[in-house]
Amino acid sequence: MWLGLCLTKSLAVFTAISFIVAVTTVTPQIMLPLVGDLAPPHRRAAALSIVVSGLMLGILVARVLSGTMANFISWRYVYWMSFALQYLIFVMLWLFMPDYPSTNPTGMNYFQLLWSILIMLTKHPVLVQACITGFFTSATFTSFWTTLTFLLAGPPYHYDPLIIGLFGLIGIAGMCFGPLYARFVTDRFVPHLSVFVGEFLCLVGISLGTYVGTFNIAGPVIQAALLDFGMQTAQIANRSSIYAIEPKRRNGVNTAFMVFTFCGQLMGTAAGNHIYADGGWIASGSASVGFILCAALTMCVRGPWERGWVGWRGGGSMIKKDKGSADGKTAEVAHHTKEGGKDEEDGGKGLCAEERVLAELAADGQHEVPLKDESEVEKEKVSEKSGRSSREDDIRPVKI
Repeated sequence: MWLGLCLTKSLAVFTAISFIVAVTTVTPQIMLPLVGDLAPPHRRAAALSIVVSGLMLGILVARVLSGTMANFISWRYVYWMSFALQYLIFVMLWLFMPDYPSTNPTGMNYFQLLWSILIMLTKHPVLVQACITGFFTSATFTSFWTTLTFLLAGPPYHYDPLIIGLFGLIGIAGMCFGPLYARFVTDRFVPHLSVFVGEFLCLVGISLGTYVGTFNIAGPVIQAALLDFGMQTAQIANRSSIYAIEPKRRNGVNTAFMVFTFCGQLMGTAAGNHIYADGGWIASGSASVGFILCAALTMCVRGPWERGWVGWRGGGSMIKKDKGSADGKTAEVAHHTKEGGKDEEDGGKGLCAEERVLAELAADGQHEVPLKDESEVEKEKVSEKSGRSSREDDIRPVKI
């Protein structure tokens, strides 16, 4: 399909192929649940943050690189380069990606799987809370990056496309700092705290960029950095929390979350363009402030220890009660075992793939004779020999 994008000269064909390519690009959404399954629960946020940072970094670098290339050579070379990179990724996955058995080897067809995702949304309040938060946060992200081009290309800046494209590099700092934050904060406290921190950073960045950006370039620069880091922080915390609710259905959980996220991105792009056309930069930025406040309100409706849909029962403590879990309260089971997805309980300790294998071997050997040191073995040999000699003396014939 990608070859068609490189060769076609028809806009209609190009649009149709682009749609098909977008629909079938599911690799990132498969990798994230896999990482969530393989990583120990108490280190899941850090592992997810590394993968998400790579994804976001790829988006930012691609934006800058494609804009730079198109400024000097034909845009088709961008697609040819992407074509070569995809085959390089395919070869690397073939060589280095191990096989994993299904974690849910049921006979459900595609439509039953889709229906089960809707059922999950009626069973798990934390999933709905994360989906709504992700919807509004993603809307602010796409609204900003869509309307930023209009602001920088117009008065008072009048930047050319190359300079505008370089703004994507601002988000690299947040991408690099994200895994460190996830390791030392998100993994040590309940996800609620990091979601609040992420939304607060987004609110500060959007406010500064909106009301300073029309006369000072520092506003959009600060907004780009804080918005990228804040959105990543909130998303990683939400993923770490929702991946604990149904360990055998993490792909389904991720599907529900990403549908809301993509819908938020579409809404943010459309709303940002229309509001900017009618009211300008400040109007579109004010709408983003409203989106972030809606996301923060969604998190305030339900506390970190609440089992129901609304309330703060259990208190507002942000300290994990179970240090070995991802959300501070849910003990999880291992998957991807050698028996094709059969669950083996980890006792809530959050074992990684290698540790699970060792645990299985230990479980298999529970009824075997424990190992002894060399001194005990020598003593047993000596006692066995003496016992054998005494028995031989007892049965030796006596001369009369």
